[in-house]
Amino acid sequence: MTTASPRPRAARFATFMFFALNGFGMGMWVVHIPDVERATGISHSTLGALLLVLGGAAFAGMQVAGPLVDRLGHRRLVPAAGVLLGLALCGPGFANSWWTLGLTLLLFGFGNGAIDVGMNAHAVVVERAYPRPIMAAFHAMWSIGGAIAAVIGAATLGAGVPTGVTLTATGLLCVVLSLVSARFLMEPSDAPSADAEAAPAEPARRRPPGRVVWLLGLLALALMLSEGVANDWAALHMEKVLGTSASTAALAYGAFAVAMTTGRFLTDRVAAWAGPAAIVRYGATLAAVGLTTAAAAPWVPLSLVGWALFGLGLSGGVPQLFTAAGNLSTRASGALMARVVGLGYVGLLAGPALIGGLTRWMPLNVTFAVPVVLCVLAAVFAGVLSRKPEPVAEPVCS
Repeated sequence: MTTASPRPRAARFATFMFFALNGFGMGMWVVHIPDVERATGISHSTLGALLLVLGGAAFAGMQVAGPLVDRLGHRRLVPAAGVLLGLALCGPGFANSWWTLGLTLLLFGFGNGAIDVGMNAHAVVVERAYPRPIMAAFHAMWSIGGAIAAVIGAATLGAGVPTGVTLTATGLLCVVLSLVSARFLMEPSDAPSADAEAAPAEPARRRPPGRVVWLLGLLALALMLSEGVANDWAALHMEKVLGTSASTAALAYGAFAVAMTTGRFLTDRVAAWAGPAAIVRYGATLAAVGLTTAAAAPWVPLSLVGWALFGLGLSGGVPQLFTAAGNLSTRASGALMARVVGLGYVGLLAGPALIGGLTRWMPLNVTFAVPVVLCVLAAVFAGVLSRKPEPVAEPVCS
């Protein structure tokens, strides 16, 4: 690595910051959704439509950012996406109609999708410089950022701070830190390159990356659809099926989220020992057992244990899938990553809606059979992660 190249540890720290900032920005928006709805005077149905606009824009941002990060590089794409995300976040607090809110959410969603792909693609580059997996810890920082946003957002709302002021301050923080961190990001060429003679030729019998990436994407869709079910239906399940109070019902999502965040901090060490395929296989199996327990439990404590096991089981799978996608090709890492992240995002959005539709014909806890089956299928097809990636640089950090 040349002396002008950023040190991998600095790049790792910058990547941690981008994940935390993204989680923080999204968390601040989510906390202030009810206040924005009241300020604009829109109905629940209109808000739902605008949130679909945000989701669609995010998917579009992912697909645009993938090829761009391969062409322009991480130092250009990732900070630019962070700046767009930050500037767009300043808008919702000052929106006074459905169309002004829709415009800001369109930009916000696009920036969120772009930075999602960009920071994950950069995380793969940074991980290549290390002798051990580190991807799951990046995703844990996203969760930490969201948790911090929930605390700060609740405090500012309680203190009567205008939503426009809070979101603008958050957006400007994203802009400043994105620009400051740009110089610490790495490009694939910054990693020490292996000698061409030493790099083994790719065996002709390997499956084409195009086929593998779609399978990785379907696995991401299955796992993130399951995650989306917990995000939107865990508390409602406790309240409607087990008859708990709203405050007790909130513990279900809390158990899931805490277990998922904790699991992501532990996943990298386990992956270094057992391998990514084992993380997905046994994690998805644990998730299926956990959700089955949560859905079938007649007692609140047992159901909470089930939700915690569900979160723990899901915690490590998606980071392994993203890493595998990014390592399928060093030349088109961003484009391949965009497919997998995009399909996963579709699952995250579709899961809650699918469960909601099924509740017209069956009890809520019975609908959870869908994510249980998807987790089982993810465990069955986890062997795709055993595919060897392209030869990459030797690690330089311990």
